[in-house]
Amino acid sequence: MRTIDVLGIIAVLALVLIAAVLAAAETALTNLNRAQTAAIDDEEQAASLSWLLRNRERALSPVWFVSTACHLGAAAISTMVLRHYFNRWVTVAALTVQVLLMFMVAEALPRGLALHNPSGVARRLAPIVRAMRAVPPLRWLAGGLVWLSNLALPAARRHGPVMSDEELIATATAAVEADIIEAAEGELIASVIAFGDTVVRGVMTPRPDMVTVPRTTTISEALEICIDSGFSRLPVTRASSDDIVGVVHAKALAQAARAGRGSLPVSGASRQPLWVPETKPVEALLRQMQAARLLMAIVVDEYGGTAGLVTIEDLVEELVGEIVDEFDHEEPLFALEETGDIVVHGRMPVLEVNALLDRELPNGDWDTVGGLIFGSMGRLPSRGETLQVDGVRLLVEEMEGRRITRVRLAVADAAESRPPAAPDRSVGADS
Repeated sequence: MRTIDVLGIIAVLALVLIAAVLAAAETALTNLNRAQTAAIDDEEQAASLSWLLRNRERALSPVWFVSTACHLGAAAISTMVLRHYFNRWVTVAALTVQVLLMFMVAEALPRGLALHNPSGVARRLAPIVRAMRAVPPLRWLAGGLVWLSNLALPAARRHGPVMSDEELIATATAAVEADIIEAAEGELIASVIAFGDTVVRGVMTPRPDMVTVPRTTTISEALEICIDSGFSRLPVTRASSDDIVGVVHAKALAQAARAGRGSLPVSGASRQPLWVPETKPVEALLRQMQAARLLMAIVVDEYGGTAGLVTIEDLVEELVGEIVDEFDHEEPLFALEETGDIVVHGRMPVLEVNALLDRELPNGDWDTVGGLIFGSMGRLPSRGETLQVDGVRLLVEEMEGRRITRVRLAVADAAESRPPAAPDRSVGADS
């Protein structure tokens, strides 16, 4: 065998080894996350890996370039050596075997090891990646080629991968199933994700359910209303609940009554309310209320009328669930019956009914069961009327004026759709 052929074989083995190392480095850095980096005790290593993660594309472009060159170089050298000793068909067969071996040795094996231990592999191979990045010609050439290739990508995909809300929830669910996080933590993650898509209209107490006091009411009378209702803050109205002029706190009422001003109008103890549109995202409202140190806001509709009120407790409950203290008088939004039917209040959110029934009731310009009935029928229903929607029978059992207050839900197969017992939801909101 010629000396040049021996050198060629050594070169092929060296190229395969380099390709295997680079494949492991690429896989490790691609699958490493910042949480794993933060858990590294060595601050210098952690800082180095953090830089690589922040600049992943720029750091890996020399790796991609050299890895491709190694594969092509190994194939080219092998072809030249084999063609000197064998005919065309033997050379093709030998190259086929080489491709299979290179896939095993330079791809599958190193990538599999890196996938099983991305943090450990990244810590060992990060110096190699940074050393390649430190070679100016290699950095410029690889970076330029990556930049040219990115021009062919849609603009929306040039900023790296984006994980959707559904993917985040699926990831949290998988972590719960794998006992990586607790079920309560998974539910909190899902609530935080949903929180960003919720608007004030979905969490407010609607105007008909608000407890208000006219501005001519005395301070002593308003204090009695606070005690009877259990609410610590009351909107103050001028002529009706659609004309709110302030908000009064039970503490201010008690202080005024104690000072002998109980016979004065409550308007003198009220404060200017915070007005917010019903379409405002709850995430932005929570920050606004925190900054203003306010616990209640009055919600207005697109026409400037009062739509309802929202408290900071309503917003927090969207994240952690119902918050009930020893003074809350809970009226359940739904009740499970032995027949498998579910009796719900007309203002129970359709999304929560869907979760209870494991169904998908139609969406529209409504948020509640009452709104679903109004929207589907196109008119004011009467007590005792029924509506069939997607296999669910809705019976209007009670109404207060034009408001639907009690609806019986029956599904096609109650045995399959009967939901598990769940904590009651309050009809009112502590203000």
